[in-house]
Amino acid sequence: MSKTIELAKHLETLHINNMYKSDFYWTWDKTDEELDAIFTVADALRDLRERNKSTRIFDSGLGISIFRDNSTRTRFSFASACNLLGLTVQDLDEKKSQIAHGETVRETANMVSFMADVIGIRDDMFIGEGHKYQKTFMDAVKEGYRDGILEQQPTLVNLQCDVDHPTQCMADMLHIIHQFGGVENLKGKKIAMTWAYSPSYGKPLSVPQGVIGLMTRFGMDVVLAHPEGYDVMPEVEEIARKNVAATGGSYKKVATMEEAFQNADIVYPKSWAPFAAMEERTRLYQAGDQAGIDALEQKLLSQNAQHKDWTCSEEMMKKTRNGSALYLHCLPADITGLSCSEGEVDNSVFDRYLVPLYKQASFKPYIIAAMILMSKVKDPVSALMALDGAGKRKMF
Repeated sequence: MSKTIELAKHLETLHINNMYKSDFYWTWDKTDEELDAIFTVADALRDLRERNKSTRIFDSGLGISIFRDNSTRTRFSFASACNLLGLTVQDLDEKKSQIAHGETVRETANMVSFMADVIGIRDDMFIGEGHKYQKTFMDAVKEGYRDGILEQQPTLVNLQCDVDHPTQCMADMLHIIHQFGGVENLKGKKIAMTWAYSPSYGKPLSVPQGVIGLMTRFGMDVVLAHPEGYDVMPEVEEIARKNVAATGGSYKKVATMEEAFQNADIVYPKSWAPFAAMEERTRLYQAGDQAGIDALEQKLLSQNAQHKDWTCSEEMMKKTRNGSALYLHCLPADITGLSCSEGEVDNSVFDRYLVPLYKQASFKPYIIAAMILMSKVKDPVSALMALDGAGKRKMF
């Protein structure tokens, strides 16, 4: 029996009927079994790909990507995922569209969706705006489908918003599951999600928020650490607290990176902007106050520079369990002595973990493909079994 068939049989035991034709906004919107299904399908698709089996569930259709912030890994992961399933990808470049001439979100959503099966959107830079844009876009698409404008209803994959980065955190989680030999081995493992110094400004909050919102669902001991003032959204912290009450894990905040790293099994040192500052930037953006935005940037750069000791150094790594915790980063990292003079992580630490870091990133295309498949295929068990019995990919 192939690995894919084993995974399909596991998928058959899960209660996942609500995933068909559903959107993927935040991980905490999904049940434990629905998250399990995403991990299961991602592993199955990877197994099929490794055995050179065709994974095309579409023979035509579009995956529309809308990146309102820069991206390398997520952009190519979305394109790879769509291609893996048989969709063609079209990226909406807002600068080349009629959006610059006042085209509304409602109009854009319908115009790009005539033959689209999935919409991937990244909008992460402004608190209160990213998720709202995604919701506005998809509400317009659903209305277009109801009114008979669209022949099918595309579904959303959140490629990062101001609140969560589900494709990143789900890929991180699947990497952790594989590294520790199964989800059953994660209970009691300590993961340190810590702020780290960066010479750049305004990194989104969605990765640390996504991590504490997801990892707390697996019985893990999740620690959030940051300097004073670098808080994340309180509502996401409340989600983390509710999760641990249900799973038996723990969630706490500490004031130093040293305490967070102490006996940690996993460390995730990454820079982010203070929640209050991100709220202020949103207000300035809405007011069109570019001078205010520039002044805020300088203020935050100066504030960051007061915490250069928050870095993942060799000495810091020695504090982790047996000095060999799994190091995670969503990439690109600010690497001391390589990409910057002082940054999030020492070059020697980063270089030592280069292979597992790239493996971590490699799960994202499969996670995205699994999200698409689960939203578009009514009977995913039969689909996986059919793919397992199909022919090999054609290569000429």
